[in-house]
Amino acid sequence: MRNARRMMQTVLFAASLAIANAAMALDVAGVKVEERVQVAGKELALNGAGLRTRLFFKVYVAALYAEKPSKDATVLIAGPGSRRIVMTMLRELDAETLQGALEEGLRNNLTEAERAALKPSIEALGTAMRSIGKVVPGDTVTLDFSGEGLSIAYNGSPRGKIADERIGPAVLKVWLGEKPAEEALKQALLGR
Repeated sequence: MRNARRMMQTVLFAASLAIANAAMALDVAGVKVEERVQVAGKELALNGAGLRTRLFFKVYVAALYAEKPSKDATVLIAGPGSRRIVMTMLRELDAETLQGALEEGLRNNLTEAERAALKPSIEALGTAMRSIGKVVPGDTVTLDFSGEGLSIAYNGSPRGKIADERIGPAVLKVWLGEKPAEEALKQALLGR
């Protein structure tokens, strides 16, 4: 009898842990956003997540992860440690549209001289984005930022790596810069 009771307590405890774990994921526009991710052997915590809209259309859910979460955009852009942005698509888009949006964000947040200095890296980013082709709802585009550069993946499959320590902070400005893609999304990514 004691063993049966102990077994039942163990089962109930395990079930409560499973339920608590499921509750740890955040839901944004129907997309499950994990609280933590592993990147190159490091655990990153969710800094914030939000919805990207364009002309009233839901485009994607973005989630920002950082080794050291912060509500300060400057720290997240230029600070040390790894960061990751995961974009989960809510609409069908072609790669040129994604690439164009990134390039627009770079134009809005970098000077002409900064863009000129980053030209080879920006071109490499464009090549990686074009290699994706068309995205459909549920697809993910992942950008991993480290002190060594930027890695791009599509649905978990590597699409490119840019070995330029300056490209990561530049691309993060697309979402976190002074002229972000969308102010409400910036605030959500900052956990505000």
